[in-house]
Amino acid sequence: METNNLVKLSQWNALLLEGLRALGWSDEVVLRRVKEGDLPSDESMYHFDYQELAAFAAAEPETFERAVKEGYAIKYNTVRGIRSWIAVAYGKEPELVLEEGNESVLVVLTPAEKERLAAVLSFGWAIREEQAGTLYRIEPIQR
Repeated sequence: METNNLVKLSQWNALLLEGLRALGWSDEVVLRRVKEGDLPSDESMYHFDYQELAAFAAAEPETFERAVKEGYAIKYNTVRGIRSWIAVAYGKEPELVLEEGNESVLVVLTPAEKERLAAVLSFGWAIREEQAGTLYRIEPIQR
C-alpha cells in the first residue's frame, strides 16, 4: 500500500473507524450508517462516541470516504494509541512497554497485520522484528 497517497486521520478517528469495523461492518455499511447517524453505543473500555466520527464525516466527507475505501495513515501516533489501535483493529492485547527511553509496543502479528500496521503508522515509528516472523516491537525511530 502506497502510504503517501493515503488520507491522514487523527489517531482518535482511526480508532473510531476500527471500532465500527470490529463490529463486522463492511465499508459500505460503515459509510451508510455513519452518514445516517445510525451508530451503536460503545460499552468497551474506550467508550467510543461514534457521533464524533459522524461529525468528522459530515465535515470532510471525501476524506472520510477515501479513508474507509482506500485506507489511511494516522497523522500522529502515541505509544498508547498504537496499543489501542492494535487491540481494536486486530482484537489482540499487545504488551505496552513504558520504561523511560524504551517506550514501545510488543505484539504477535501475521504478515498481513504487520503490513497494514506499517501503512497506518505515522512518520517516526518503526516495526522491528523481535522473533523471526512473529513478535514485533513498534517503537519511535528516534529516542
